This record gives sequence, C-alpha cells and structure tokens, in this order.
Amino acid sequence: MKSAHRIDEALHDAAGFYFDCGRLLEAGETPFQRYEVWESPLLGKLFRLDGYFMTSERDEFFYHENLIQLPAMTHPSPASALVIGGGDGGSAEELLKHPTMERVVLVEIDGKVVDLARSHFTNIHRGALDDPRLELRVCDGLDYVRNTAPAAAEKFDLIALDLTDPIGPAAELYSPRFFADCKALLTDQGGLSLHIGAPFFQPQRVRKHVEDLARVFADVTPYFVHIPLYGALWGMACASDRLHPAQVHPAQVDQRISARGIGHLQYYNGATHQAVQALPNYLSDLLRR
Repeated sequence: MKSAHRIDEALHDAAGFYFDCGRLLEAGETPFQRYEVWESPLLGKLFRLDGYFMTSERDEFFYHENLIQLPAMTHPSPASALVIGGGDGGSAEELLKHPTMERVVLVEIDGKVVDLARSHFTNIHRGALDDPRLELRVCDGLDYVRNTAPAAAEKFDLIALDLTDPIGPAAELYSPRFFADCKALLTDQGGLSLHIGAPFFQPQRVRKHVEDLARVFADVTPYFVHIPLYGALWGMACASDRLHPAQVHPAQVDQRISARGIGHLQYYNGATHQAVQALPNYLSDLLRR
C-alpha cells in the first residue's frame, strides 16, 4: 500500500528518484532555508532542506560512518574535531565514539536544524548533542573558520564539512580558499573530510572538488558509497598532508576498532575501509582527467 505522499528529488535534468512518505510531522522556513520532517515507511523519520533529502533514521549510517570513520580510524589518536554543518548530530555522534576524543566543536548556522534534531532525530545523534565533550556554536561556519578559530589559535585533528550541496551561499565552503582556511586549523597529522557529489550524475562537480582539494593538500583520497537517501553512488574525500587512508590495511582498521572499543558500526569495518577506495575504471578516468 502506497503512502499518501510521493516525495521526489532531481539528480540531473534527465533523472531523479522518490520516496513514499506518510505524515508530514513538521515544516517551515527559517532565515536560511525551508525544512520538512516526514514519516517514511522505508526510512523512518526523514529530513529535507530546500527540497533536498538530508538524512533519515534508517540509512544515516551509510553517510555518517563513512564521512567520519575512514579519516578518524586513519588518525592514530584523534582528540579534537570540528564539524561545519551537521546540525543533526550524526557526525558528532560518530566522532564521540572514539575514546581519545576530548572535544568536538559543532558549528551550525541554523539553530532550527539542531532543534529539529533534538525533537525528531534522537536515533541519529543518540545523545551526542548533549555530550559534555560537544561544544555547539550556532553561527556562520565560514566566519568561524576564517576568523573566530584562528583568533583563538584553535587546532583540530579532524575537520568534517557536513554540508548541503555546493549551491548558493554554501558554494564558498567548497572553494580552494576555504579548504586552505580549514587546513590552517589542522594539527600536523590532521585531516579534512567532506562529501563531493554523485559521480555518474554530477561528474564535473566531483572532479572539480578533487582537483580543488589537491591544490591545497598533499594527499587526497576520494572514496565512494551508495547512499539510499541520496539515490546514487555518492562521493566523499579525505584530504590531508599526513593521513593516508590507503596505507591503513583492513586488519589494522579492525584492530583499531577493537582497541578503541567502538561499537554500533552498521557499515564501516576494515574491509569497507579498503573497498570504498577502490575506483571503477570510469571513476579512475574521470578523476585523471
């Protein structure tokens, strides 16, 4: 039996996808964006911004575990992290699984996103928004990275750009200049991670992000994961001068997961750490060009 509402999203001028949804739980508009929270028979509660699917209860681990755990497990002992965006708390929750993590700064421009997470998405943040190691800053991430953090001499082992797509005001957060500003906040062994788009439907976007990262960082590792809510194979990247995910072998990843006592991983393990970095020929050709 179909739900009352079929909600779609375009991936390309000639392609898109949909999910059947039931009740609209909450909707409105902030000074920054339009939001919707839906009940979905397949994905549980799901969240949309400006007509784009952002996260859902049942598939969030595809995105959050890969965005965070690949760089975090590559790092020998992450103690501090910065999340730009990510007001749902999913990235913060993954970071706080690491027993060495002493401090996570979450910078979200729209406080309503955090309010919605507290009201509807406990199954995503799992209490991370109230963890004493979390510092929530409701402010502009661009200003925080360029002005606030440097003025306070902040340094982070990991930075995660958990952002909307590079459209409108968010586009500057994907620029080489912003990547360089982030790099200036990293410790010597620090690394940056972010999502870079759908390679089949958005090849130019994916290639440009990798090229721009490579202008700033010595090592850029693109990796690819199918994300149900995003309707496609989706790209991410880890960028660093010192972290090399390809050099951390599956057995070593599994050993670190065990040694750090990290549980509740629904996607990430040693085998997937290696597998998501394997590029089909069409992606190798795309990124070489």
